[in-house]
Amino acid sequence: MHLHHPAITDRKLRFALAGCGRIAANHMESIARHADRAELVAVCDSDPAALAAAVQKTGARGFARYEQMLAESAADCVVLATPSGLHARQVTEAAQAGLHVMTEKPMATRWADGLAMVKACDEARVRLFVVKQNRRNRTLQLLRQALQAGRFGRLYMVTVNVFWSRPQSYYDSAAWRGTWEFDGGAFMNQASHYIDLLDWLVGPVESVMAYTGTLARHIEVEDTGVAALRWRNGAMGSVNVTMLTHPKNLEGSITVLGEHGSVRIGGVAVNKVEHWEFAEPHAMDAGLDDASYQTTSVYGHGHPLYYDNVIRTLRGECEPETDGREGLKSLELLIAMYRSARDGAKVNLPLEY
Repeated sequence: MHLHHPAITDRKLRFALAGCGRIAANHMESIARHADRAELVAVCDSDPAALAAAVQKTGARGFARYEQMLAESAADCVVLATPSGLHARQVTEAAQAGLHVMTEKPMATRWADGLAMVKACDEARVRLFVVKQNRRNRTLQLLRQALQAGRFGRLYMVTVNVFWSRPQSYYDSAAWRGTWEFDGGAFMNQASHYIDLLDWLVGPVESVMAYTGTLARHIEVEDTGVAALRWRNGAMGSVNVTMLTHPKNLEGSITVLGEHGSVRIGGVAVNKVEHWEFAEPHAMDAGLDDASYQTTSVYGHGHPLYYDNVIRTLRGECEPETDGREGLKSLELLIAMYRSARDGAKVNLPLEY
């Protein structure tokens, strides 16, 4: 795709951050870590206290209104750490202002919105990046290498578990949390990085059947869900997600079982290689001891690595790892799960041609 924007190599890339809530700190720290090539020039939040704290922390110029930040910040790329349901409109406005956009997960809460975001950025000839920082986990990079090298042979079964804890106070902390329009439920919000792994690691999904339930939290969306999947390569699998684990986050894992290999990446957030067994040894096995890491955060350590790819892309040095089209793959799977749960039916992919 030809872009109007020339590569930016003679100065630092200028980022503007919309949304100064829970995940924003990861973005601020990532930009600071790449201070030789990037700077945060503007922050925006409708909450005066959150905005004041962000300005104090970063030294960036503060804006109470998104539209004003787009017009006055001289940024190259807008970062959206806002409620998911706002992303579609905000991406379109940024694209029309001629700015590249990076959006947190999920890129949107509706399928039509996701398609519209990609279209808007195509038409404005700007880049759309969708944050998938978990792909940068060393544990998952190693698993992907094993899959790409064909070490498993034929894939038989893939299981993803996200057993985390989100108390009622978490949902009560902001009016948009736990709503269909702005947030999405356990599948879409908390587990979206795990849903992303299903296509990224294993390949295109053929069909899905799902159940969702709101078992304990007072919210519009689900706090618990299960889905059965069949991939086009014949593998079968399941996704099991709940935010009701007592008393704290227990597990974020993926297990892959194939003809010649069995692997389980677990821990709280796919941060530990718990099982790694193949019929034939391989040079990559030497990296096993270095792959696992300790984490107190379910966000992992991938944001700075993700930013490195975005910065290099905008400097003209590489292509994006997760652009809008890549982001649509997990959104499509999420929407298929929700449609299946709503209608009590199997949903075939792709959703539309």
